[in-house]
Amino acid sequence: MDDILKKLPFFVDQLKAIKETVISSIVLIGQTPGPTFGEEARADQFLDRLSCEGIDEAGKDGMKNAIGIIKGKNGASSDPILLCAHLDTLFSDDDVDHDYIVRKNSITGPGVLDNTVSIGILATLPTILRHLGIHLSSDIVLAGATQSLGRGNLRGIRHLLNTWNRPIRSGIIMEGEKLGHFSYYSEGIIRGEISCDISPKGTFFTPKYKPNAILILNEVINELLGLSLPQRPRCRIIIGTLSGGHKHGDIAVSARLGFEIQSDSDEMVKDVYEKIEDIVEGVGHEHSVALKIETITVQSAASLKYGHPLVKCGVAIMRGLGVKPVSGSSESELSVFLSRNIPAIAMGMTTGKNAHLENATMRINPMFIGIAQIIGLLLAIDKGLCDEQ
Repeated sequence: MDDILKKLPFFVDQLKAIKETVISSIVLIGQTPGPTFGEEARADQFLDRLSCEGIDEAGKDGMKNAIGIIKGKNGASSDPILLCAHLDTLFSDDDVDHDYIVRKNSITGPGVLDNTVSIGILATLPTILRHLGIHLSSDIVLAGATQSLGRGNLRGIRHLLNTWNRPIRSGIIMEGEKLGHFSYYSEGIIRGEISCDISPKGTFFTPKYKPNAILILNEVINELLGLSLPQRPRCRIIIGTLSGGHKHGDIAVSARLGFEIQSDSDEMVKDVYEKIEDIVEGVGHEHSVALKIETITVQSAASLKYGHPLVKCGVAIMRGLGVKPVSGSSESELSVFLSRNIPAIAMGMTTGKNAHLENATMRINPMFIGIAQIIGLLLAIDKGLCDEQ
């Protein structure tokens, strides 16, 4: 491991020489809209960039995941390493302008931190490895996953891992923000949405006092806040979104509430969700309104041990680059890898601000440290340093 750690500062310096190549990939892919369920044009752009960078194999699978393979010296005789980043962003072409702005040390544009920077780095990886003179023994699979965010519910990576016909040695999930973020576990999650409609179609009941959909959901919120949640296993409910109404002077006839249950126990998540279902049904009956709950995303709790060689190597590499690892649960593709007993970790690529806004901005210089940590980890995995005994 020591020889890899010694090379890390060299990697950072050498990567700056191909700065324009990496930035070009980020901008070209980023300026192609890729909303969840509409990632095909962005997947094509990603594959085009891989072809320009000299990828050995490239194509799409049944879920239109964009996949490239860098052939290793041992070919199919050793299990591949899979690098993954999600293709989709929160923005469609109809929502926002996708023109990116490149400054001396920053790139600004919708989705650049979630997760265009990672996709751009993946697209440039063949050139990065050639530039550094690295040819691994293992094959490297580069996956741009579709349908990851929100209602996509990680369908792309689920399909890829379910249909992949070879064992996977290890997985690395690349997340745009934030450099230093390091995750080897995922909490159990149910993300849901509660909708209220005070005048549903086909209903002839007219209440004496016309209810307000937003106030009905406020009753639900009060009930949620009254739930008793345990400290062990840890559990919490996050109320993330509330929208509804048409204008200031009209009673809101419809509204939506977005929430998420998080716990390191899948059973606790399910138990709390059932309690929320009871609350929704009860409030709906009390106010004679159409109150419905819908599941958007389900994620199982899964984890590597901190003492796992992949985790230990990842921490050592980050510290070797002067980065302080900050661990936390990841809501990314990591949970799908771990639930299938594939060792994997998630790592942040750079720093920035306004991650989920139209004017998201990434910093360029920290990105080279982010890339160097991926290269260091690839070398460690390839040498067998991350294999569990």
